Amino acid sequence: QVQLVESGGGLVQAGGSLRLSCAASGRTFNNYAMGWFRQAPGKERDFVASISWSGGTTHYKDSVKGRFTISRDTARNTLNLQMKSLKPEDTAVYYCAARIGPAVATAPGLYNYWGQGTQVTVSS
Repeated sequence: QVQLVESGGGLVQAGGSLRLSCAASGRTFNNYAMGWFRQAPGKERDFVASISWSGGTTHYKDSVKGRFTISRDTARNTLNLQMKSLKPEDTAVYYCAARIGPAVATAPGLYNYWGQGTQVTVSS
């Protein structure tokens, strides 16, 4: 079992930056590939970024490439998402997720554990 708690969301103007963090507790953090997803009102949960359990491989949704950076801090059992050049269409609840195994993945169904989410609102 892994417990995930997101933080760092908030209200920001378009063009601004935010850094989301996800604190993991429970089983060994290195046993899991990790991901960030988001869900806007009335829409399905959507893949944003994923990182392998070693941190050596990352994968991004096309619309966030070059603006978002996913990283993991093994010493602190923390997953991060640095977001810059934010756009109103990035507004959503952002979720941290963990999946058993080494590889990145984009499908929500491949993840085993989820955080409660943190709201990101980008104003125009």
